[in-house]
Amino acid sequence: MNPAPILAIPPFPGARAPRFAAPGGPCGGDPVALLAALGEHRVGGCYWGREVGGLSLLDAGNWPTDADPWSLLDGAQSVRLPEDDPRALLALAAGVPTMLVSQGGERPAGEDDVARLIERHLTGWQWLNPFDGGAISPLEAIALCGQWRALIDANRRVHSVMGIAYWKKPTVSALLWAGGPVPYNRGLADMPQGAAVALWRTRISAAQARALEAAAPPVIEIEDGFIRSQGLGADCVPPLSIIVDPERPHFDPNGPSGIERLLQSGDFPLDLLARARALREAIVVGGLSKYEKGGGEPLERPGGERRHVLVPGQVEDDRAVTSGGALSSNLELLRRARAEVGPEAFLIYKPHPDVLAGHRRGLLSSPDIAAYADRIETEAPIAGLIGMVDELHVNTSLAGFEALIREKRVTVHGAPFYAGWGLTTDLGSVPARRTRRRSLDELVAAALLLYPRYIDPRTNLPCPAEALVERLSRGVTRLDTAASTVVAVRRTVGRINRLIRT
Repeated sequence: MNPAPILAIPPFPGARAPRFAAPGGPCGGDPVALLAALGEHRVGGCYWGREVGGLSLLDAGNWPTDADPWSLLDGAQSVRLPEDDPRALLALAAGVPTMLVSQGGERPAGEDDVARLIERHLTGWQWLNPFDGGAISPLEAIALCGQWRALIDANRRVHSVMGIAYWKKPTVSALLWAGGPVPYNRGLADMPQGAAVALWRTRISAAQARALEAAAPPVIEIEDGFIRSQGLGADCVPPLSIIVDPERPHFDPNGPSGIERLLQSGDFPLDLLARARALREAIVVGGLSKYEKGGGEPLERPGGERRHVLVPGQVEDDRAVTSGGALSSNLELLRRARAEVGPEAFLIYKPHPDVLAGHRRGLLSSPDIAAYADRIETEAPIAGLIGMVDELHVNTSLAGFEALIREKRVTVHGAPFYAGWGLTTDLGSVPARRTRRRSLDELVAAALLLYPRYIDPRTNLPCPAEALVERLSRGVTRLDTAASTVVAVRRTVGRINRLIRT
């Protein structure tokens, strides 16, 4: 049998996976630590395969090649395999008694066998980071596969996915994949016990809404991530990150969401905080925001020595505004911001890009803006504006979080996920259950490292946040010719809508 690596990249939908392993690794490594890592992360073999159990004795004849080996090993009492079979390594990592078969008969696997199998199938290979091509250690390769495994396992309970527009599917599908076809728009009549429906609630059909009301299944909410793309969702630019929350959307303060639980009860070890610090520094250097990559040149301060205050508008019918805990209009936000900062401050109002593009509600007239703001800014990127001003006044806008990343003062008039942790001045109805005081790096770790899911626009593989930030900082996006045409049409429609509303 030719040697083969024990780890592989799962066949995610649309993936353009590069080489993950090359022959001729440095060998070495602690067999005990490597075996423990395989068992902890439950990776190796077809770890994305279908879950199968019920076999007490596993051997080469009854081991399905398309099955998740770990689900098989969970119920196995013993394993019998050829001495060079890489699955024997998985059995040993799972702690299942293993017999190895050779020409000389069969024997229980011992320490020498473990070392030989690890060298043949793990440390004897050079592992390559699929996102930058650099060399990584076997332990790092195992951990990366573990991240993919955790994502796949989290999707296994999803019976149906609803509300995903066709133009989002090329990037979203890999993030919702559980080893088989993503179950888009599957009916609810045959939902098994414990299954759930994942949905983009604002995009489901009336018929789907009625079916959900009748069946009342557990619901998993899908929303855009906080580092989304270079371009607007309203322009049909596909998202490069999403949030999948089984409790409620992050912007709904009427109950705890997944990110609120992380911030209220989560642990943040030092290595995670170091990652968070490095990530926010990379975001600032790259000039990144949710939809944009800004320029590196600092913006001039139009108000001279006056204190500069940025007020970002929002989409007034967006769920982040209508779900509660928020002011209902951009005009009210402007009025309150001016009342707080006083007449001496230089107040800049920036309309939301979806509103400015003509796709959504919330456009203010010039006289209304002039009553409270010294300047309306429609061209400068939000990252550059945040860098230039002294503070922000926000409703529930993500711009407040982006300002915190840049260590700016933020006053909050609503109740976004980042309020109530001691980092903002809170004038809104922030839930009293948010009692912890968190550092900026803890907030970033929760909001950008632990909570969202990311897709690499080059390989279409689920990736760590750092990989996407690096791609976007260098201008690498996924926008093929067909998608470009759709975006161009949407932008034309938006301009027409804006002229009509004006």
